Amino acid sequence: MSPSRRDLRGLYVITDRALARGRPLPDLVAEALAGGARVVQYRDKTADHARRRDEACALARLCRSAGAVLIVNDDVELALAAQADGVHVGRDDAAIAAARARLGPDRVIGASCYDRFELAVAARQAGADYVAFGSFHPSPTKPAAVRAGLALLERGRRELDLPLVAIGGITPENGGALVAAGADMLAVIHAVFGAADVRAAAAAFAPLFAREEPRA
Repeated sequence: MSPSRRDLRGLYVITDRALARGRPLPDLVAEALAGGARVVQYRDKTADHARRRDEACALARLCRSAGAVLIVNDDVELALAAQADGVHVGRDDAAIAAARARLGPDRVIGASCYDRFELAVAARQAGADYVAFGSFHPSPTKPAAVRAGLALLERGRRELDLPLVAIGGITPENGGALVAAGADMLAVIHAVFGAADVRAAAAAFAPLFAREEPRA
């Protein structure tokens, strides 16, 4: 069954090979799912295509078993090969249209919109299913990333009929304000996969979403 926009809510974890420290990536993702992650983005920019395909397929099986959504970062063909639920692309709305043409109407397409609301409007018009704003806090993954403000989420909740993702340096301590402002999902890398106990780190985000009713 294809995910609906109502499925796009909760903790959204993004993989980072550098944080695995020799641990198998599927094992880490399984722990994050057990801790309550609802969306997983497989992000790997290396050129090892065989390994990437194997990992993406393994993650797709894990997510299906957990009732979670698997998104592949910026690789439509890998998403198709792994039978993932969709892809996440950058700011180019042409990439959204191309992804939609290749993936068909049922898979999820997400788009990065940084600190620019007009990119979110364009992404929606191009066919995106969700949009991501950030960085909301200093991030070790992208320390030079532009900073986004809560007003983007507040405006997005008012004016966009799309799920909203907040990203950038998010922790259980600072994530509540983002959810209250309008974030349907909190995208996290280090706060989950950088933790010694991945399952417990993921579970620490659950109370933030229990306070908010999902949007229709």
